[in-house]
Amino acid sequence: MKVLVTYNIPRESFAKLGKEHTITMPEGEYFTTEELIKLVPDYDVILGIFTRSIDNAVIEAGKKLKVISNFGVGYNNIDIKFARSKGIAVCNTPKAVCFPTAEMAMGLMLSAARRITECDRRIRVEKESMWGVMKNLGFTLEGRTLGIIGMGNIGKTVAKLAEAFRMNVIYYNRRSTVEGYEKIDLDTLLKRSDFVSIHTPLTDETRHMIGKREIELMKPTAILVNTARGAVINEKELAICLQNKTIAGAALDVFEDEPHVTEMLYGLDNVILAPHNATGTIDTRIATGQEAVDNILNFFNGTPTNVVN
Repeated sequence: MKVLVTYNIPRESFAKLGKEHTITMPEGEYFTTEELIKLVPDYDVILGIFTRSIDNAVIEAGKKLKVISNFGVGYNNIDIKFARSKGIAVCNTPKAVCFPTAEMAMGLMLSAARRITECDRRIRVEKESMWGVMKNLGFTLEGRTLGIIGMGNIGKTVAKLAEAFRMNVIYYNRRSTVEGYEKIDLDTLLKRSDFVSIHTPLTDETRHMIGKREIELMKPTAILVNTARGAVINEKELAICLQNKTIAGAALDVFEDEPHVTEMLYGLDNVILAPHNATGTIDTRIATGQEAVDNILNFFNGTPTNVVN
């Protein structure tokens, strides 16, 4: 088996692949699309990464390609229908990224509520004038209502963590019902929540699910958190709403056109910006690679796992 790895991920992830397998990795950070098109005709597997598109031209060139194992839970970087039309399975890695992403969502909530990053920025400039018992007031998470959009594995993990902070959890899910929490329609969730945390994949249905109309339904004291996919929110409309103080704030780990960020957001104090780093720990990177490798081995052993098409 020949495995073409598109991005330079930790070598520890490949321990289960023996010497009988050929693994090709980029010498630099990643292979370009042009390089992949030249290389892929000789390979059985692509191990791709969620931040880099695997173009249809690459899939078309993969004459021996049987499976694309994506490093990450999101797979909107691959045209999964086109891959299936070519007889190629696409897998993702939902387990390894679950807790780190939920942890990041809670960190963003806490930072926004307690104004941690804002105060860090300001104290470096304002120094002693920052101090004051009635200055820099935020609010606690305890007793607040968290509305979760998308109650999959990550959403459910966020709900459990939020319970530890004594938050009230409600959720919106298009299909399944999760016991122990109140399921409501999206508009009602937006109206009732003090925090809204997004955990839905990016699909044709969810693209721009949150725009000006939806933000205007939220409380003026509410905070919007996104660790899912940037294009679930209309980023330009969010920036205008934040500038107008339609809601209190937002905390974003993902953006519509990464690595580009809507310029207006850089100048706003009521938004926290992170560079798509929810899974950004070395432990998670290794574990995600291991899950991607497991998907490859399981596929060729006849017990496919995490196939999304």
